[in-house]
Amino acid sequence: MNLRSRATTLLIWLFLAALAAVSVWSVLPPSPRGADAPADEFSAERAFADVERVGTEVHPHGTAANDAVREYLVDRLTGLGLEPEVVDGVGMSGRLGDQSRVAATQNVVATVPGADPTAPVFLVAHYDSAEVSYGGNDDGAGVATILETVRALGEGPALRNDVVVVLTDAEEACLCGAEAFVDADPRAADGGVVVNFEARGSAGPAVMFETSDGNAALVDAYASVPYPVGSSLAVEVYRILPNDTDFSPFLDDPAGRFTGLNAAYIDGSATYHSPLDVPERMSLASLQHHGSNALALVRTLGDADAAALAAPSATDATYFPLPGGILARYPGWLVWPLALAALGAVAALAVLVVRRRGGGHDDGGTRTAGPARLVLGFLAGVLPLAGAVLGAMGLWALMVTVRPGYDEMLDPWQPWGFRVALLGIVALVVTGWFVGLRRWLGAPALVVGALGWLAVLGVALAALAPGGSYLAALPALAGAAAGIVALRLESGRWRALAVALGAAVGVVLLAPITVLFFPALGLETGAAPAVVAVLLGLALVPALALSVPERGRSGGWLVGACALVAAGALGVGFAVDSFDAEHPEPSRLAYALDADTGEAVWVSTESTPSDWTARYVDAREDRSAQFPPMGSGAWFGAAEAADLPAPTVAVVDDVTSGDERTVTLRVRPGEGEIGTAGALRYIELNSAAQPDAVLAASVAGREVPVDDDGILDTRFYAPDGDGFEVTLTVRGGEGLDLRVVAAGGGLEGLPGFTERPDGVGVGGSHSSELVLVATTVVL
Repeated sequence: MNLRSRATTLLIWLFLAALAAVSVWSVLPPSPRGADAPADEFSAERAFADVERVGTEVHPHGTAANDAVREYLVDRLTGLGLEPEVVDGVGMSGRLGDQSRVAATQNVVATVPGADPTAPVFLVAHYDSAEVSYGGNDDGAGVATILETVRALGEGPALRNDVVVVLTDAEEACLCGAEAFVDADPRAADGGVVVNFEARGSAGPAVMFETSDGNAALVDAYASVPYPVGSSLAVEVYRILPNDTDFSPFLDDPAGRFTGLNAAYIDGSATYHSPLDVPERMSLASLQHHGSNALALVRTLGDADAAALAAPSATDATYFPLPGGILARYPGWLVWPLALAALGAVAALAVLVVRRRGGGHDDGGTRTAGPARLVLGFLAGVLPLAGAVLGAMGLWALMVTVRPGYDEMLDPWQPWGFRVALLGIVALVVTGWFVGLRRWLGAPALVVGALGWLAVLGVALAALAPGGSYLAALPALAGAAAGIVALRLESGRWRALAVALGAAVGVVLLAPITVLFFPALGLETGAAPAVVAVLLGLALVPALALSVPERGRSGGWLVGACALVAAGALGVGFAVDSFDAEHPEPSRLAYALDADTGEAVWVSTESTPSDWTARYVDAREDRSAQFPPMGSGAWFGAAEAADLPAPTVAVVDDVTSGDERTVTLRVRPGEGEIGTAGALRYIELNSAAQPDAVLAASVAGREVPVDDDGILDTRFYAPDGDGFEVTLTVRGGEGLDLRVVAAGGGLEGLPGFTERPDGVGVGGSHSSELVLVATTVVL
């Protein structure tokens, strides 16, 4: 498998590079459409007017600013010819470990009536923002996408099915608006198809990253959109991540009434949940991508048999993007046959290599490839996989050492220099492995070893994450088949063509997923995109074998070039990305007061306090019993006590029957504000000081879980002055110690606090700018 023709080699790599560029280009967002776009099309410029209005103020659940956004949405939907309702409810989520979270919610719901409905299509986005965020992207993008989609639908004939707009409240707090809709709204009673729209950043392609189980029919529907970007691998990854959106309550429905899809753009994560998530930082191309796909998908679902789509298919589909706006897909039952076929093809290639080479040399002068060398080549194939992971970890460690503020971020503000550096590291690892071992083991052993690892990983993924098996199995199958063909050809150029076509499959499948994985998991967990990139490197090993002679300088030059790319890109990354007023270093600071003792502390959940945060905190302690919301690993420092109101608990009813005691409480915030953000975030109740005491509990009429140790850990978000009612069932004849914590926001005006300097900002976290007042109540 050797070819010394420089012209042919150059053509191979130009072809593969062009194919990689086209494959990556196919998953990038389209150009935004202006306000003069045809009325029945989606226009990002038109939709952006809604983004600007939604993102005018910081508007978390329960604030006056959020009320203003809700009023705007009602007016906007009314102007589109609908009859929106503000639906009051109480939502509850237990998705956050043992803690339950409850909120009174006000969803905005409206229906676009269908001509002959089979089942509704629900368009879902949340209109509240995170506590310190303007919510321009999260989720102004989703809200604007739905509003502009509804406007465009009105320019055409009625769809077959009802389209129900569900703009939810309290998503950032607890997914409670969506849960309240699923639990109690009559429009949800018979289920249907859900499409949720989100943003976790400010840019990038709109990725369909999550589906309900049995997604084959829905993926077929999604394939009709003009710019499909999605991979069944993403679905597998998201199912194991501890992340949730408003899509989660629909999936959790115990009756299984809903199926659906979840889409978001996810690059530019440095703005996520931060004060810099403002409309001005939104990529209109990303908004256009969201909207163009949303409009096409709703038209497809709206005219389909939605009742059939609302039932899960027999299997999940395997799917992935191809150049030309194509979403390739095949049924799940093919996963195992293809994985085993790849394994068999690599085994066949190995047998053919041994038989052809025998005990001698090939016609290019490479080392022999007997069984022993093939085994060694396969064992050596673990080196680039391990090297890529270690290289990614080392890169992040270096970045954090140079700029400690990166440790609080998923990605830097401007990450592309560092991403290219990571790709350079992976290329260095793969080429160094190949060049270093080729003289000892020979190219055939390394080629079979590389393809063998792809095949083995394809089988492993078929067992553990079937939707991701294609990433390894198909390149292995194509590469092995191409190798078998090449070994039977006499002409060197025809051999090169066969190998190039086999490698092309790996490029088309893996290049776009590598690019998509960078923002999905960030450089903080860069090992994941590094592994995908090294799979691409293994798929290219047969082409590398054609290009790099066993002896000579070209191999060393290639390794050196990869090292130069990695070092140069790293330098560019540091030069381009720096902390300043427009791209501040994130910091997380909170203030906590124990109303019983008068002790006050500053608190930070940063991994290691930044220079600014270290002015306030100096020791890592476990104060979870005193201040339960801060967990066990926060940093603390002494603070001056402020005059802040503590929450109050009054017993409304107390009845003992047999060995059980039922206590009804009225929990109220204290008189006055906690913090300067203008609204109380939540009140938390925690009984960890007295395990095995609580048997059952309800908050605001919703039953909440009690963990296996009999501990209650719950929050009620944004209570008004009248507070909320809690009913506890405890063991008869026993008292109960409750730790009650009120949480507000805004540190300005607290004694000892000074404004952050330029270049230091508020980190995107639910614990940023938090003000806690804790007290113990004995019942």
